[in-house]
Amino acid sequence: MSATTTATARSAAAPSPRGRRGRRFGTLLIVAGLVSAVVVALAVGGDAPRTGFLDPDNPDPAGAQAVARVLSDDGIEVQVVRSAAALRAASSDGDATVLVTSPEHLGRSTARHLLAEAAPGTLVIAQPDLLALDALDLDLDTSYAPELGGSPVEADCDLPQVVGLRLEVDRPTGYSGRSEQSCFGADPSLLVVRDGITVLGASELLSNDQIVRADNAAIALRILGQRDRLVWYVPSIEDLQGDDAATLGSLLPPWLGPGVVLVLIALVALVLWRARRLGPLATENLPVVVRAAETTHSQGRLYRRAGDREHAAAALRRATRRRLTTRLRLGRETTHGTFVLAVAAATGRAERDVAALLAHDSTPETDADLVSLADALHTLEKEVHP
Repeated sequence: MSATTTATARSAAAPSPRGRRGRRFGTLLIVAGLVSAVVVALAVGGDAPRTGFLDPDNPDPAGAQAVARVLSDDGIEVQVVRSAAALRAASSDGDATVLVTSPEHLGRSTARHLLAEAAPGTLVIAQPDLLALDALDLDLDTSYAPELGGSPVEADCDLPQVVGLRLEVDRPTGYSGRSEQSCFGADPSLLVVRDGITVLGASELLSNDQIVRADNAAIALRILGQRDRLVWYVPSIEDLQGDDAATLGSLLPPWLGPGVVLVLIALVALVLWRARRLGPLATENLPVVVRAAETTHSQGRLYRRAGDREHAAAALRRATRRRLTTRLRLGRETTHGTFVLAVAAATGRAERDVAALLAHDSTPETDADLVSLADALHTLEKEVHP
């Protein structure tokens, strides 16, 4: 009995293979859940990597993390702002250099704040386009300058920050127009100072892969490190307000309006020059002989088709008056009253009846009334004797 009881207890205490597999599966689920929680926590809690062009947190070749770290190592406080509200709070004292990258997202309201708050010589715009130049009220023309790219370009100006230095980038943008300083190229230039604003057309010198070319590093550090604090503004499309959106007029070149006016003036002049002049009407004989009866019948059919009884009645009365004027030997200048008196005297009718029959302001309402009018006029003509 004791041996049997001991064997039974051992078999009850030993787990089955199915139970061991269940416990291992549960352990794997717990480990997978912990790993997933860590991954989610890192993804949510950590900042997403910055990949924008010339972003100070972007370590890629197109980023500008190297320049930002070198400036920080030199004792310059680099403050990165990514919204218009943060920019207003950071640049309120006016004692910091303000660098604007990605200026294609620079709105007019933010540009007005920069012009009002930034001290002269503290605002640096990295390769602005036409819309950004217009928002900043900079009367400059922009153009791609491939002749200034791919090889070092001398400063050729007396600006203290870049004098004696050489610049080299791959895809520069040149700016031309009236300015206080124009460096790295005569017209266009890759660096222009206008109204205290530094326009940097060779913004690639700030990128991680081109900062070590020529004297790009020295140029960047001298321009951005003039003060103890640098506000690096990276605009975003969320900063644009209702009136900051691009309009059709802002997208069109400024010469388009005067050009359209000039073309319209030229078209009007061409029309006045080549158009046919309208002279007096010329009478010509018909190439064929048309009988008067056929003309009368055709005109009558046109009146009938159009249902124009008013003109038909007027034509009948004019014909009656013309024939009676000839028969009574009245002149062309005879007035209507004199004509009615003459017809009444010749026919013996009352003047009132003759005037009503020949009145032009009475229009037959039906075709039968028009036929009755024609018969009445014909009877009147028969009653008049020469």
